[in-house]
Amino acid sequence: MITIIDYGMGNLRSVQKAFEHIGRKAVITDDKNRILNSSMIVLPGVGSFDAAMHNLKKTGLAETIRNFVKSGRPFLGLCLGLQVLFEKSEEGNASGLGLLKGCVKKFRFSQLSRLPKLSVGQITLSSRLKIPHMGWNNVHVTAAGKYAAQKKKIFRKIENDSYFYFVHSYYIEPEDKNIISSATFYGKKFASSVLCGNIFATQFHPEKSQKNGLNLLRNYADYTGN
Repeated sequence: MITIIDYGMGNLRSVQKAFEHIGRKAVITDDKNRILNSSMIVLPGVGSFDAAMHNLKKTGLAETIRNFVKSGRPFLGLCLGLQVLFEKSEEGNASGLGLLKGCVKKFRFSQLSRLPKLSVGQITLSSRLKIPHMGWNNVHVTAAGKYAAQKKKIFRKIENDSYFYFVHSYYIEPEDKNIISSATFYGKKFASSVLCGNIFATQFHPEKSQKNGLNLLRNYADYTGN
């Protein structure tokens, strides 16, 4: 059973609909026993790091998630659900779940920072970088590394540098660079997904990324046997 964790933060129904679209049943719940008895859990999230951790700790779901991950069963984190896996964030003072070592940092750009120039027909476009990073951007899957075989399966039939949908003002900086499974450029190169054992998490929103996002969710479900 795929379980989407309800902790009061995020677009839970859109994630559930994405799984339904690929033929996978997913339930939304905050029931700790149901979560612990799941075959796979999904932690989405939209909002602030401190508010998310407050809700997870207040409800006891933080420890439930830690125990589930320690069991070795697959975990999928989306956007804020990626960031709270780390130890701390510049967004606030709360401690994260600490399942991965590293921190979450804020995008900081000078007024002169611009996106690379793009040619559309005979028109050349160049726009100032804005925060939050919002919209479509390409995702470059890192070929090498400890989890190369797993990455290949999860990103199967998705062309490298394909576009996915982002909405965020903060980015992760893992201590162990080997867990970075993809990178994206927005003023600077940042990790847009991580893969570490039974943990896979993305900064982008697969549920909002149309065909590529649905393929990614399908691949991960197939890879984990769900």
